[in-house]
Amino acid sequence: MHILYNQPAEAFSTFRLHNTLSEVILIDELSDLALVDAQQPPVIIGEGSNTIFLASQVRPLLRFLAKSRTVTANNSQHLELHVEAGHNWHELVTWAVTQQLWGIENLALIPGSVGAAPVQNIGAYGVEFSDVCRYVDFYDWQERKVIRLDNNACQFAYRDSVFKQQLQGKGIIVAVGLVLFKDPKPVVTYPGLDTLPPFTTLEEIYQQVIAIRQAKLPDYKVIANCGSFFKNPVISESQYQLLQSSFAKIPGFSVESGIKVPAAWLIDQAGFKGYKYQNLGCYERQPLVLVNYGGAEGPALLVLINLIRKTIETQFGILLEPEVRLLDSNGQHYVES
Repeated sequence: MHILYNQPAEAFSTFRLHNTLSEVILIDELSDLALVDAQQPPVIIGEGSNTIFLASQVRPLLRFLAKSRTVTANNSQHLELHVEAGHNWHELVTWAVTQQLWGIENLALIPGSVGAAPVQNIGAYGVEFSDVCRYVDFYDWQERKVIRLDNNACQFAYRDSVFKQQLQGKGIIVAVGLVLFKDPKPVVTYPGLDTLPPFTTLEEIYQQVIAIRQAKLPDYKVIANCGSFFKNPVISESQYQLLQSSFAKIPGFSVESGIKVPAAWLIDQAGFKGYKYQNLGCYERQPLVLVNYGGAEGPALLVLINLIRKTIETQFGILLEPEVRLLDSNGQHYVES
């Protein structure tokens, strides 16, 4: 265990608002989690690609760094992995592709750690983390032990899981169990991948996903951002049909709970693509991405967020929900008004 004090928040969030973190606990041994104060547990952070500190933090933060990768089962059809939470997600995807293992190639270049993947149930181009997850190991602060949750117990949904709901703040993800496949299982129906040739290879899908993401999304190392800022809203079929009567070109995709409407299209139609407010803005190539051009502050970001949300609600009757984790000074999640 290593503890850092009064750290610049820019080093722990890719959105890089200028704030201070009073205490950051770094742990790379599972046994050291027993030393954490269970009565006042710290705020859990990963690599910072989905977390924005709206203000300087007074509560301690904890990052789990252990990153081993272990093969637990290997047969002719698939391979099972146990991966610790500190492992970088894209590095894991790249390794899987080099090993000719199918299942997560569509999730290439998603920033962040393996431990963050189940929380958001990360997804892209027709694939979600839940598609390959066997289990998640969760260290419970009160029980003082690791609890293994199978796929069903994780309650995965669109950008959601039990870790964002009932288990939020009650422990920390320390590892995941994944199943990857040896036989080809291409998922190439999503726009951008549907142009790939028949019998496309694992490497072709991987490279195409990277090319699409690099063309649309800014590199957070160059322009501070946390990727897609809002969830794609899911509305009822009747509401979608009503919107079609006024907006004939509104895109929509059928999902189990209704019709998913691309938030980027809504934001673009509302005129926010390339929009700037103080030192913030909607990225000129992808309006779903909010960017910090330098020197931005938390209050200004909230103004921009609320302006976008209220405009979309007024024009389309849809209330956008942030996908990014927004934390106030006490590490509490920003509650949408």
